[in-house]
Amino acid sequence: MMQLITPDCYAEFASELKEMHGLRYRVFKKRLDWEVQTEGEMETDPFDSLNPVYLLLKGSDWRTCGCVRLLPTTGPTMLRDTFPTLLDEMVVPASADIWESSRFALDLPATAPKAAGGLAVTVTDTRIERILRLATWPLSRIGQPKQVGNTEAVAGFLDISYASLLRIRWRGRLNGPVLWQPVLIQSA
Repeated sequence: MMQLITPDCYAEFASELKEMHGLRYRVFKKRLDWEVQTEGEMETDPFDSLNPVYLLLKGSDWRTCGCVRLLPTTGPTMLRDTFPTLLDEMVVPASADIWESSRFALDLPATAPKAAGGLAVTVTDTRIERILRLATWPLSRIGQPKQVGNTEAVAGFLDISYASLLRIRWRGRLNGPVLWQPVLIQSA
């Protein structure tokens, strides 16, 4: 299941957000050895203070095993403010209709099953670009990949459309709802 957490719900989902920052620590610091800010086995950066929307992947045990951060490109973004060299000569995207996805992380065991055989802009590792391509959601590169620390990074656009959603659902064999919505019980 997927869980969407908006800024107005941060307090209600504080434990899920803490778990997400721990996942990011395990993936970005421990596994990928990126130079990231860490404290107490949690990874955060200044963009987390800009009230992003978070999308979490919850496992069958309800633990967070994946995440992505979403920010509108009308304000500060990692592409504009941290990785502008990935744009080559292109103008930084800035539109209410274009959102940046960042801190995309999956914390799945190596034995996890693999899949057979609007716009969002993102900066990602070229390894994630291959995963997106396998999911039938190819990245349209903005510029050429460049070395950033110990990873090869690339910036690009992802098509946000009903057709893209149908392709991804087909590829992932997803038939039912994937977004978890808590049931609120009101008392009289």
